[in-house]
Amino acid sequence: MARRSKPKPKPIFTLFFFLILCGFTYGRFISDSPDLVSDGVHTRASTLPPFLRLYAAEEACEQTYGFMPCTSTALGNLFLIIVYGFLMFQAATYLSTGSELLLEILGPGIVGGLFLPILGALPDAMLILVSGLSGSKETAQSQVSVGMGLLAGSTVMLLTVIWGTCIVVGKCDIQNSVAIDSKDTRGFSLTGSGVCTDVWTSYAGIIMAISVIPYLVVQLPQFLHSNSVGRLAVLIALIISVSLLISYCLYQVFQPWVQRRRLDYAKHKHVISGILQHLKKKSLGKLSTEDGKPNEEVLKKLFKAIDENEDGFLSRTELRALIVGIQFNEINLDESDAVEKVIRDFDKSLDSQIDFNEFTTGIGKWLEEARGAKVQKHSGPDTMKYLDNFHEQTRREHDLLGDQTDEIVEGVENPKLTSIKAALLLLLGTIIAAAFADPLVDAVDNFSSATSIPTFFISFIALPLATNSSEAVTAIIFASRKKLRSASLTFSEIYGAVTMNNTLCMTVFLSLVYVRGLVWDFTSEVLVILIVCIVMGVFASIRTTFPLWTSLLAFFLYPFSLALVYVLDYVFGWS
Repeated sequence: MARRSKPKPKPIFTLFFFLILCGFTYGRFISDSPDLVSDGVHTRASTLPPFLRLYAAEEACEQTYGFMPCTSTALGNLFLIIVYGFLMFQAATYLSTGSELLLEILGPGIVGGLFLPILGALPDAMLILVSGLSGSKETAQSQVSVGMGLLAGSTVMLLTVIWGTCIVVGKCDIQNSVAIDSKDTRGFSLTGSGVCTDVWTSYAGIIMAISVIPYLVVQLPQFLHSNSVGRLAVLIALIISVSLLISYCLYQVFQPWVQRRRLDYAKHKHVISGILQHLKKKSLGKLSTEDGKPNEEVLKKLFKAIDENEDGFLSRTELRALIVGIQFNEINLDESDAVEKVIRDFDKSLDSQIDFNEFTTGIGKWLEEARGAKVQKHSGPDTMKYLDNFHEQTRREHDLLGDQTDEIVEGVENPKLTSIKAALLLLLGTIIAAAFADPLVDAVDNFSSATSIPTFFISFIALPLATNSSEAVTAIIFASRKKLRSASLTFSEIYGAVTMNNTLCMTVFLSLVYVRGLVWDFTSEVLVILIVCIVMGVFASIRTTFPLWTSLLAFFLYPFSLALVYVLDYVFGWS
């Protein structure tokens, strides 16, 4: 399994430096004493637009946890957002690095399928949780828009800005609808350059599109203009969201096993096509007659050529020599396993060797399979051209499955020390995310009050930069390797992160709404998530090659999403 190199976490002494600076942002209290004489500054400031009143006198601010720094000015809260955002970025980095170290020790399966996706979504889940957990019901209803802004912003940013950037930096020349690894000579050709992904990436895109079902369910009361079933719709959506989360984690656990089975089958088909093509080249006639049956006269000569000891049977050693001589260099082939599969196809007497009749029958079945395959340029048995097409098709199927068994995986030198380091990083990342999620939400809410900018837009734009920056930078660097494998892994992780947003983070959000009895009033935000997820999910499901022009569509969806929410909420009054 190919693994990505994660950046090492930076020292955390800078965090304490920022916390010390934060102490200076604590707001001063203005006395209401009538003995004070105004100098007119407050009057002039109050005439400015809300966003420009950055230095206005503060009102009393409420400290998070009773001791965290706070302020009521716009600049002060902007500074706090940057500081707390940096801390959440560090938390995400520690969680990502720790989970990768854990993966190196324990491998895929439970760790790769269950813990990695959950840990990757943990910072977002923490922010969503605290946005509606603390304070009164009225406060929670006001602050929960921060959680929705983060949920929508994270999803949209991953599928637009990050997705499009990975296309640009990972582009290669496209020939015959296939991107050629490490070949980038066509510049910024909108149709002549792009990236290719494997079929598993398409499956990840389909799963991502399916994961939006809870959004549709929770919006049904709004679509039906019925408020009486709103709480029931939230509960049903919550149950569906939890079910999808469990199903996705199980899929991630068993997906490596399924992938290996599919890959083994694809390799066997390629061996079949390679042997048939080799026999066609070595024969002095056609492998099949005009009616499509095996040509026994030609096959008998080929059988004798393979039967080196002339005992009338093909042994494992002779079959292995045949396969090694064909040289399947384009795939990572285990010759012994390939020999066993060929014997299983041919050896009907179960005596571990193949006589001429079994050889003829087996070749006939292989030829029938090749003729029945969906090749681009099908030809009849008279020309045998279909064998070349079948061979090319099986090679392409193998490439689409993304064989990563020949990747070099470095062993862990000191598993015990690495385990301790991974545990400490995971613990530190979790503590930082839990400790500073609430102050960050408060800072966003206070900044919104100071500037009159809706909290949704602040959290939509700013918070995903904090929680997703580490993964975004790593994804872009990995995509720049300009290979099908690296592109497949990059886009699979993007789709996986969005799926976790739509399942884990949505589960947390719906739980808050249901338990605290909040009002679901996010129609425009949900519409944006649905549009972006479905468009990009359909894109991923119907194609594995993405020309450069697809990045322009992705980039366009980001400002389109912001504009759509603004128009629906503040022009048409949906909110």
